[in-house]
Amino acid sequence: MKTINVSASESELNKYGIRKNELKLSELVELINRELIRQTLAKSIELAEKYSLSNLTMGEISKEVKATRNAKNNH
Repeated sequence: MKTINVSASESELNKYGIRKNELKLSELVELINRELIRQTLAKSIELAEKYSLSNLTMGEISKEVKATRNAKNNH
């Protein structure tokens, strides 16, 4: 097994919830994936609010999805 060193500030460690001094690579990847998912979700919410999509009902969303699929299938 090989060892790699990663430098991080205390604030970065706290941001990602890292409490240990040693992590397995799979643990680090999982922490990074969680942060990427969190960032993507935050951006999605921001865009939904910007374009008033957050006010759509499930029925309206379903209607939009069907219209998009129909348009794609007709081309």
